[in-house]
Amino acid sequence: MKKGKETTIYDIARQLNISASTVSRALQDHPGVNKKTKKMIDDFVAQTSFRTNPFASNLRNKQTKTIGVLVHELNSNFITSVLAGIEKVTASEGFDIIIAHSSESGTREAANVKNLFNKRVDGLIASLSFDTSNLEHFQPFFDRGVPVLFFDRVEQDGHKTVVVIDNAKCGYIATQHLIEQGCKRIVHVTSSLNRNVYSQRYKGYRDALFDNGLAFEEDLLIVGDLTRKAGAEAALKILNMSPMPDGAFITNDFMAAVCMRALREKGVAIPNDIAIVGFNNDAIGELIEPALTTINYPGEDMGEIAARNLINHIKGIGNLEQTNTIIVRSGLVVRGSSVRTTPQTPD
Repeated sequence: MKKGKETTIYDIARQLNISASTVSRALQDHPGVNKKTKKMIDDFVAQTSFRTNPFASNLRNKQTKTIGVLVHELNSNFITSVLAGIEKVTASEGFDIIIAHSSESGTREAANVKNLFNKRVDGLIASLSFDTSNLEHFQPFFDRGVPVLFFDRVEQDGHKTVVVIDNAKCGYIATQHLIEQGCKRIVHVTSSLNRNVYSQRYKGYRDALFDNGLAFEEDLLIVGDLTRKAGAEAALKILNMSPMPDGAFITNDFMAAVCMRALREKGVAIPNDIAIVGFNNDAIGELIEPALTTINYPGEDMGEIAARNLINHIKGIGNLEQTNTIIVRSGLVVRGSSVRTTPQTPD
């Protein structure tokens, strides 16, 4: 055999003067191959560069045992925890995962979707980018009947299977908590309202204000991206408001931490001058001072649920088309950034 050439079952069969089918069955521990022949094959394989090819075997069975995972970013504690949940389930079921990320670009997302389709993944778990405007690039999956499950950032049109939390309810709970601490002028710092997660949290914020007789003020809505720079800019805008808000619902813990730090550097007392609630329950929330009140967003649970539902569908257990929306439990985690010593009931 030539140097650098990978050994195949046909090479083994030729060297041992047996059939390729016998070699194949022996490598799969088929009971029909006698022990002497199997040992001979095993001993030969141990001395060569032969590697089994599960991909080729799976293709013969019309599966690659591979699941694509498309996320909008990788530099996120939440996404990391989702991936951990997905990997936990896929590994236990014998599936590999291919991870792609869009970097918040709809164009890059479309290219990744095409690439994953061409890699013949058995299913796809996806979270949409900021500027994704439609799902046309997923159409090849839909046309071929390859299951797609969306999580977190989704299009909730009632026709796709999605795994989400109740973002509107969580936005309401976060805002209501601030109102119960006596806050009457609450700023909402968020991101693109074109995405379901932020538009629904915004809705919860608006609904809580309305139910408590507090007027919504357009100036108290700050929309940006989720970067360190955006967090610092949000703090500057808050400082320049007159009167300054006494509460802030910030839709991302990292942004909340950056904003809190910038405010404290300017002498603002948290929570007495401004009470703050974040979102996601990232680790950074417990490392800052005061510790950040937040909405727990159980990413690992979401990943496990998404992977389990997708694999069950691939295995013929359950039907994604019959389960459109899966809601993962979430709730408020109260810490020092929002709890005032003498909360007052708003007038």
